[in-house]
Amino acid sequence: PHALLPPIRPLPPQLMCGRYSLSSTAQLVRETFALADEVELSPRWNIAPTQESPVVRQAGEGRRLDLLRWGLVPEKAVTPAGHINARGETAPTLAAFRDSFRGKRCLVPADGFYEWLRVTGRPQPYHIRFRDRRLFAIAGLWSHWQRRGHATIDGFTILTCEPAAVVRPLHDRMPVILPASAWEEWLRADAEASALQELLVPWAGDELEAVAVSSFVNRADHEGPECVQPVTPEEATGGGQMSLFGPA
Repeated sequence: PHALLPPIRPLPPQLMCGRYSLSSTAQLVRETFALADEVELSPRWNIAPTQESPVVRQAGEGRRLDLLRWGLVPEKAVTPAGHINARGETAPTLAAFRDSFRGKRCLVPADGFYEWLRVTGRPQPYHIRFRDRRLFAIAGLWSHWQRRGHATIDGFTILTCEPAAVVRPLHDRMPVILPASAWEEWLRADAEASALQELLVPWAGDELEAVAVSSFVNRADHEGPECVQPVTPEEATGGGQMSLFGPA
């Protein structure tokens, strides 16, 4: 079970990228991210804000996997109000994220993320993923927050950018997916801010797909492969003829 941690104040769901999946095996995560140590992970199909989730951070000459809370609390904040997303265009300069952008960057392993479209009065979830179902990395920032009388919080946020074509019908933002060739630069302590910001762009390839899936995922406390179970076009549109991504 993945219990919710102390509350944060996320934005309303329609304004953010607020759920993702990491159902890949621990061995695949270790191999993909070239982690030095063994890792223990359970498949996750419905990772939600305030839950703990793995991130990859630089550790000396190698990389390590750590469980952090989804919701970055700025280190100078008085109360533990967390940010689950940060806009890539402004994160380098906003006070809430500036210090983390300079020195606390991470990779967020994922194999898909969710967006919702209101269809016939109900929210229809879509799972956005690579057609080959590959594991990928989302650009993230992390922080270490500590105040007297509060539990220490190591939290992270996901950076967002303009949407790729396949996401645009669903949302005006998407997580920044970093190509593997950029991972080393993103984690490098002395990387130039200008070079990092150039990485915060929509995925340029055509390998992504948006698959209508079961409404089982709509509840944050639901978990399991049922979350990514595809539904028919009729189920997705409530029996209508609408097609989001091409001819029906």
